[in-house]
Amino acid sequence: MSHYLLAIDQGTTSSRAIVFSAQGLPVARAQQEFKQYFPQDGWVEHDGEELWLSTLKVCREALKQSGLSASDVAAIGITNQRETTLVWDATTGAPIHPAIVWQDRRTADYCAELKSAGHEQAVAAKTGLLIDPYFSATKLRWILNQVPGARERAERGELRFGTVDSFLLWRLTGGKSHKTDATNASRTLLFNIHTQQWDEELLKLFEIPASLLPEVLDCAAEFGIAEASLLGAAIPVLGMAGDQQAALIGQACFQPGMVKSTYGTGCFMIQNTGEVPVSSQNRLLTTVGYRLNGKVTYAVEGSIFVAGAAVQWLRDGIKLISHARDTEAMAEQTGDACGVYLVPAFTGLGAPYWDPKARGAIFGLTRDTGIKEIVTAGLQSVCYQTRDLLEAMRQDGAAAPSALRVDGGMVENNWVMQFLADILGVTVERPKVTETTALGVAYLAGLQAGLYQDLETIASHWHRQQRFTPRMADSHRTKLYEGWLDVVQRVRSEG
Repeated sequence: MSHYLLAIDQGTTSSRAIVFSAQGLPVARAQQEFKQYFPQDGWVEHDGEELWLSTLKVCREALKQSGLSASDVAAIGITNQRETTLVWDATTGAPIHPAIVWQDRRTADYCAELKSAGHEQAVAAKTGLLIDPYFSATKLRWILNQVPGARERAERGELRFGTVDSFLLWRLTGGKSHKTDATNASRTLLFNIHTQQWDEELLKLFEIPASLLPEVLDCAAEFGIAEASLLGAAIPVLGMAGDQQAALIGQACFQPGMVKSTYGTGCFMIQNTGEVPVSSQNRLLTTVGYRLNGKVTYAVEGSIFVAGAAVQWLRDGIKLISHARDTEAMAEQTGDACGVYLVPAFTGLGAPYWDPKARGAIFGLTRDTGIKEIVTAGLQSVCYQTRDLLEAMRQDGAAAPSALRVDGGMVENNWVMQFLADILGVTVERPKVTETTALGVAYLAGLQAGLYQDLETIASHWHRQQRFTPRMADSHRTKLYEGWLDVVQRVRSEG
């Protein structure tokens, strides 16, 4: 049996492929950024063909770099930016509209109408989610209503809907598999997380024909077989999970109460709550953590829309830096008390505020404010937002975690990790393998392929690379965070 796994990590700003050994160590990786489209204020789109072609390219590159052939790969796992919505032709596989990205806010007014009509409580009871443009259902409805003839074609069974995982699976299998997993399904506003089924009442509410929907499987399952013509040999696709749930698995957070936080384009903190779905009183989300052998493990999640994207904006939007790696030295020179706050509400605010009409701002500018101070404030904003999530979890009755396991591109920045530990007052642990999103879905594929006996085997592969312990005085921590709460209130649409 082959002991290598290919993980596809299709993210918001780039597509990645990583070849892992059965020990969970990366053998080779490839990454390609792709274009972001912003056709209107609050709108964010991707080209579905770019998503597919960039994914295929990095898979081929990673295999080439590894020195392995496709026949050496036991299985493929797919992880993805979650709520991003695609609709494609059931015959050709061609998207009928650009992918509407999870960050997109175009359906904010419709969501407000649904909330005003009193639907949110019933929707939350079934899905664990809030009515918000973030999730897939209102995006899907928008495409069906705005693309000429789309609703009629959907009613005739000529179209397919999916989050990015389903779309990539469809392309990899030559249109033979239209499937998703329970974690991605749980982010659509159409899936009942208690019955583990697409919900007829929700489909009716959002005006979605059932014929569009993929079949929902466990996270480790027989999803289909990638065609030999694409990578050089037929490879089974055996693992699938939305990116944040994949990171939960990659971080081996298998015990109730364990928490991980991922710092990619956005920031997502997830706490394992075990077999019982916990309903938050502080506008956090109840979601499927993972589903294996038909058994659901639930989680509570806080979602921040802009984390690494703030650094990308500093680099590409206002061109204050040339490389993300430059930010660490700037922050070290500036320190944590520069007096500047950057609220990166470029597409609204996520948890615990859920304010789609909030917009970004910079506060505290003085005559001696320079590039270093603004960059530092951008880094700090990610940590402050994480504190918002941790506070919401505490208010829901969760015990403070003994440690926060972190991953994603930003965690390579030691200054950010130390400030995170300081502002949270919690120890932060960075693992040896920080590509835990890709690693998690590789583990799922390996579990189905028989490379791993159980979750305990997977957990034994987790190793800490560095620990950051809080060293900031309580009074200073409180002062900085109170300043953050003040400026957030100022940018809120109800503020």
